[in-house]
Amino acid sequence: MLNILIIALLSIFVIISCGKSYSNENNEVVRVGFYTDSEYQIWTPIVSKLSNEGISIELVAFANTRMPNQALNNGDIDLNAFQHHAYLDDEVSNLGYDIVAIADTYISAMNIYSQNISNVSEIKRGDKVAIPNDPSNEGRALKVLEAAGLIKVRPEAGDLPSVSDIIENPLELDILPVEIGSVPSYLPEVACAVINGHVAIDFGLNPGTDYIFKDDPSIYSGNAFVNLIAARTEDKDNPIFKKIIETYQSDLVEEVYSNNYKGSYLPAWK
Repeated sequence: MLNILIIALLSIFVIISCGKSYSNENNEVVRVGFYTDSEYQIWTPIVSKLSNEGISIELVAFANTRMPNQALNNGDIDLNAFQHHAYLDDEVSNLGYDIVAIADTYISAMNIYSQNISNVSEIKRGDKVAIPNDPSNEGRALKVLEAAGLIKVRPEAGDLPSVSDIIENPLELDILPVEIGSVPSYLPEVACAVINGHVAIDFGLNPGTDYIFKDDPSIYSGNAFVNLIAARTEDKDNPIFKKIIETYQSDLVEEVYSNNYKGSYLPAWK
């Protein structure tokens, strides 16, 4: 998280300046907002490649997941890449943002981790379980707990149940919804925690080996948890953005997924 704060401080000057800056044909500049250090690592080679083609990308870090969509909607940045479809849909619905997904990126494993047990079968009656508290990630975490055989949720809730949709909790687990970035900090005091892939990586966990239960995309329906690149609706067909998407959805980024994240990020554009 320290890296994110450093990047955010270095990026303040970018956030202050507003307006569209990608119309200069000789030196295209696109501001891309992100949240975690993992996204920064993914975008770094994209920045390098496109700079050779006259497109400059400024990466703008944000301190929490509520800021990038607000900044995009307000025109402070031109694109963002930090969220999945369910999160974007929830923000657009509740906050009225005029932004849309323009490309899919990856699916990130949302595993169960623990510092106190080595298998979900060791979870005891009344144990505490930490999960993210925003609506979309809370829903996904509950689906993971259901897949692990710990709870059952109402089928009608689909991929986005809430805690109130739990219809079976045989171990009477104490489920603690907390801010997404702080979930790993609860590991010492809970039996286990359901942690987003990028948050786990930033905390030093290896999504390929450190889990006690591994997420499986087959438990979800649709594209709710596929990550994306978002733009303002009015700019969705911008030709420069199409070039950025082409560069993102390439072997260049697949290599970053493979080398940096040990298979925990799977390309969703194939």
